[in-house]
Amino acid sequence: MSPMDIDMSRRNKSPRPLTDSERARLEEFIDAIRYSERYHDDEYEYRHVQLPKLMLKAIPKEYHDSAKGTLKLLWEEEWRAMGMTQSLGWEHYEVHEPEPHILLFKRPLDYQPPQ
Repeated sequence: MSPMDIDMSRRNKSPRPLTDSERARLEEFIDAIRYSERYHDDEYEYRHVQLPKLMLKAIPKEYHDSAKGTLKLLWEEEWRAMGMTQSLGWEHYEVHEPEPHILLFKRPLDYQPPQ
């Protein structure tokens, strides 16, 4: 486990870049991605990102966890390439299994971007 308790076995071994045609298929969904307000506990701030349900079908199969029927935990390079925009420091740490189009993100409360 990493310092943020990300289950690395649920990610691709390394970020898997999108091809130009894959990125083009996702383009139509980007404006429909919804971001929650931030919320927090004593250690982390959190937010969830809701993808359009049809977008899941356009995401490459290498991003899917067939055992769980959800997306894998995405590397920052992967979720950014899919069109999600957030400030620095957010980690995709969970998928809400009953609603697999909802991705959960967190970052340390005191996160400071590298200088």
